[in-house]
Amino acid sequence: MRTIALVVFAALIATSASAEEKLIDLKKAPGLDKVEGNCGACHSLDYIPMNSPYPTAAMWDAEVTKMIKAYGAPIADADAKTIKEYLAKNYGNPGS
Repeated sequence: MRTIALVVFAALIATSASAEEKLIDLKKAPGLDKVEGNCGACHSLDYIPMNSPYPTAAMWDAEVTKMIKAYGAPIADADAKTIKEYLAKNYGNPGS
């Protein structure tokens, strides 16, 4: 009985915590589906607009490559290319 009470209590805490979480609204553009599906599978997408000043295209390229090679993100080459293009175009430093 005590175990059931703990599970219910934990579920209530998790529900209230997730209810307070604000969902990120990334720019609607080609490639967003690949970003949400691949990047959002492992971590919050909040990191994208939080980078300030926004990274250059080369920095986004390096970041996506790092996620694949260093962290083992299972992202297909075609998806990685689309993700890099989306990030550079929509969250890249325009001066780069």
